[in-house]
Amino acid sequence: MVHAPALDGSRRVTLGEEPLGIATHVDDVAEILRLADLYVTDVEESDLVEWQGGGPDDWPGLSEHHAT
Repeated sequence: MVHAPALDGSRRVTLGEEPLGIATHVDDVAEILRLADLYVTDVEESDLVEWQGGGPDDWPGLSEHHAT
């Protein structure tokens, strides 16, 4: 699960009650899941990833860190 953004825009990533990491970009979510041996090819579209408090494009206050 990717939790709602914190005040700084980062998002907690958990598996059930187990914390897996803190993400500051959608790419971080994929890496956190990979490090937990959970290989999800498309975290933005996968039914295996639950987004709370906004979708994969919601990173308030952090957009300048990953400008494309």
